[in-house]
Amino acid sequence: MDRFRWTLIALLLIGGLPWASGCSQSAEPAGTVGTLTLATTTSTRDSGLLDVLVPLFETESGIDVKVVAVGSGQALELGRRGDADVLLTHAPAAEVQFMDDGHGDQRDPVMHNDFVLVGPETDPAEVGNETAAIEAFRRIAGSETPFISRGDDSGTHMKERSIWESAEVDPQGEWYVRAGASMAEALRMASEKRAYTLSDRGTFLAQRKRLDLAILFDGDPLLHNPYTVIVVRSEKHPDVNHDAAVQFSEFLRSPRVQTAIDEFGVERFGQPLFFSERSPASDD
Repeated sequence: MDRFRWTLIALLLIGGLPWASGCSQSAEPAGTVGTLTLATTTSTRDSGLLDVLVPLFETESGIDVKVVAVGSGQALELGRRGDADVLLTHAPAAEVQFMDDGHGDQRDPVMHNDFVLVGPETDPAEVGNETAAIEAFRRIAGSETPFISRGDDSGTHMKERSIWESAEVDPQGEWYVRAGASMAEALRMASEKRAYTLSDRGTFLAQRKRLDLAILFDGDPLLHNPYTVIVVRSEKHPDVNHDAAVQFSEFLRSPRVQTAIDEFGVERFGQPLFFSERSPASDD
């Protein structure tokens, strides 16, 4: 990880900070001292991606970043209250509503990966025999095999709820546990209880050495998991640091940082944890 970080710093320095030149005219120039509040999903933190990108942005911009890692629903709520300047979330329907309600100035794609259904290698509900996520979830409910739900209004929790609804299942009973926890914590609970859970692939790969879990179902297009960056609207929330938020959005979408996203995790895990929006690779 350290080698990756310093290599990327060198590339950014040599490249003359192309992300900064792409900022809108309203953005403050690189080097402006200030504080930016980033509200983001826990998966960007638990995967380790923020440990690389945030220090790079701080070093090159001179802006201090305060990271608030919560579920995507909570991150969007912070934006609604004007308590965050920029959001990095993965809850498409809720993001569209956020923009329709006038709280966002701009919303742009950054990267994507996919959701995976993980559980004990023995696969007691035999979800690995299915070809559709809906049927895999029906098997878990039908067998009442333990399932850990994030239960925190995160993007992962929203996706999970939508799958249960599509499967026409109302998960109830002792087998269904609402954790109210981050992705990493929910994965640890599933490992301890020999239960299933829905995870974004990046966090699972980053945490898997600590877990007694395996990916048992993936590949359904329903499990596509896009991440977007949203600049909170200053006209609605005049106290937000709009210029710094624009700089951070431009930074994430710059060619060199998009390349860094594609390379993140390859050296350590043997595969990328995320695919940038510029990447020709796809997990669809």
